[in-house]
Amino acid sequence: MNFVEQLNESLKAAMRSKNQVQLKVIRELKTRIKMWEIDQIKEAGETDFIKLVQTAAKQRKEAIDLYQKGDRQDLVENEQAELDLLETYLPQMLTAPEVADLVAAVILETRAKSISDIGKVMPVVMQRAAGRADGKLIQQLVRTKLQHG
Repeated sequence: MNFVEQLNESLKAAMRSKNQVQLKVIRELKTRIKMWEIDQIKEAGETDFIKLVQTAAKQRKEAIDLYQKGDRQDLVENEQAELDLLETYLPQMLTAPEVADLVAAVILETRAKSISDIGKVMPVVMQRAAGRADGKLIQQLVRTKLQHG
């Protein structure tokens, strides 16, 4: 089942169960996909779908941080519920040790020695992680290993 069919089935299930949070998130994803397809003048593929979901998830995480700073627990709970639902559409994320191993392997392959070699390492790691790891974590690990490596 491709992502469009999966979204349509999830939308039907949310309508039947009258789950408003799920309805909102799925409708937003469908809108994001349609807008992307109009902008790009092509049909969205699986990787495009994952990028769109990641963008939506990142926006939810940022909103959660802001709401926590503003002491708005009710809005934090809303955003967290939406984030949890979005994460069901994402591939299994790599754990921190797996990301660290990936970074170490790429540093060895590229023969990076100092922090100035970060430009060689980051694109390779990001490509291999393929959306299954947080970019901030990857950058932090690469910087740490190159500074102390």
